[in-house]
This record gives sequence, C-alpha cells and structure tokens, in this order.
Amino acid sequence: MISSFYIRRKERNESLQQTDFQEPHMNPADLLYRELNEHEEKTRDFMLRLSLFDAFKSEDLDVLARHMNYSEVMRGEYLFTEGDRGDFMCFVVHGLLEVLKKTIHGDYRAIARLGKGSTIGEMSIIDKAPRSASVIARQPTVVIILTKKGFDILTERYPTVGITLLKKIMRLLSLNMRRTSSKLADKMPA
Repeated sequence: MISSFYIRRKERNESLQQTDFQEPHMNPADLLYRELNEHEEKTRDFMLRLSLFDAFKSEDLDVLARHMNYSEVMRGEYLFTEGDRGDFMCFVVHGLLEVLKKTIHGDYRAIARLGKGSTIGEMSIIDKAPRSASVIARQPTVVIILTKKGFDILTERYPTVGITLLKKIMRLLSLNMRRTSSKLADKMPA
C-alpha cells in the first residue's frame, strides 16, 4: 500500500526546482553562491527550529536546505507503511507521529510517539531494507525530509557537511537503540 503522503512527496519532488539534481555539471562551489529559492528558504527556517541543526554554520544550512525539503502530513495520514521501500528519513519540526508495528497476529501496536526534534526512518538512508514499521500522523505534522539521493549528494559533494550530519544521525540511532534495549530488558522475565 502506497500512502497518499508518499504520492504527494513524489509529485512535489518532481515539481521542485532542485538545481543540484538538474544541473549535475554545476560546480558545487558555485552552488554555494546561488540564493535559496522560496522552498529551500522555508526548509532552512524549519531547520533553525530544531536543536539538531544548531551546530551547523549558516552556509552549511544553505547546503542542507538545497538537498532536503519539508512537507506537511495531515492527521490520519501515513508517512509510510511497514514493508514500503525506504528512501527517505524525516526530522519532526512539529506535530505528533505514532510508530505502529504489526504483530504476529496481524494487528498493530503503537511502539513509539514522536514529537518535535524526533527523527524517523534513519535506517532507510543507511541500508536498503524495507520499512520496519508504519508511521501515522496523530496531529497535523511538519517534517523535514532527507532522501537517500540527497544524502548521497551531501556525502559525495559536501563531505564535511555530510559527515557532520551522518554523525548526528548515528548518535540518534545509537540513542534509540539504547532506549529500545532498556525497554526490552524491562519486559523480559527475571
């Protein structure tokens, strides 16, 4: 099942003027001096609301804004469903997402709720495995999206920015693993 969010995101990506994707011959240094378009500017503004991006210099935020975008997810809309192909991750700017995992009996259990500053889908830009859970918006939500393609461009053309972002993502993954391990330990019989 493909979510309506996925379809809207795909249509938006196809309609956006993404200079780096459309002008691969352009020198990355020249791209630094191009002004941000309106969508990139709004993406950058959303980044400034999240502490994850505090350590980035102004010019680094511009680079990130050129390779990321934002989207609004309506209440009740699925960001993605378990088993979908994973090709993007999200940073929650505001709103509330719920992570649902399918049980062996076929029903779904809420395993996490994510608000401002949370991330979801990090594994999808690292590995190529299908989504391990479904994510639904419980409130209208704004997310910043980093696609696998955008991440690859950042790490190849802007390695300092890409590696800094990768380190931050890895820290978040590590924190999530520690939290999950603690919850699992608490549920195991003595």
